[in-house]
Amino acid sequence: MNLLPRIIIKNCAIACVTGLISVGMLSPAYSHHSFAMYDTVAEKTVTGKLIRFIPGANHAQILFTLIDEQGEQVYDDKGEEVVWGVELGPAARISQQGVTVKSFPVGTILTATLHPLRDGRPFGAMAEAGIIKCGSELPANGCNVETGESFLRSSPVNETPITRQ
Repeated sequence: MNLLPRIIIKNCAIACVTGLISVGMLSPAYSHHSFAMYDTVAEKTVTGKLIRFIPGANHAQILFTLIDEQGEQVYDDKGEEVVWGVELGPAARISQQGVTVKSFPVGTILTATLHPLRDGRPFGAMAEAGIIKCGSELPANGCNVETGESFLRSSPVNETPITRQ
C-alpha cells in the first residue's frame, strides 16, 4: 500500500485548515463599519473650538464646541455647550497631510464640512471640503478658505487629496 497519496492529502488538509484559521484571525483587523449612518447627500459646515483630537488606526476624530460668528460659545436649551464631532481618516494617513495632535492643539478654531448623522446627533463624517484651521482666535471674517489653512480636502473629480492650500 502506497502511503504517499495519504501523506499528500493529509498535508493539504492541514495547510487548508491552517490557512482558514489564519484568515479568520486576520479578518477583524480588516473589518470596517458602514457609512450608512451618515447622510452622504447632505453637507453641514460648522465652526468651533477644538476640545479633543482622538487619533485612531481606522478613524481619527476631532471634537469641538460650536462658536457663533462673533466667536462666542454656543449653548443648547439646557445651557450646556454644543459639542460636535467629525470622523476623519486613519491617523497615519491624515498625519501625512499635516493633521496631527500637535498641529491641531486644543483651542484651535476650525471649520469642518461634514456629512451629518442621519439620526440628528451632532457628529458626522468629513466631507470633500475638509477642515479649515484658523489658529487660536476666530478671524474677523470667520474661519473659511480665505482666512485659514485647508486640510484633508478631496477633489470631487478624482478623489485625490489636496492639502495645505
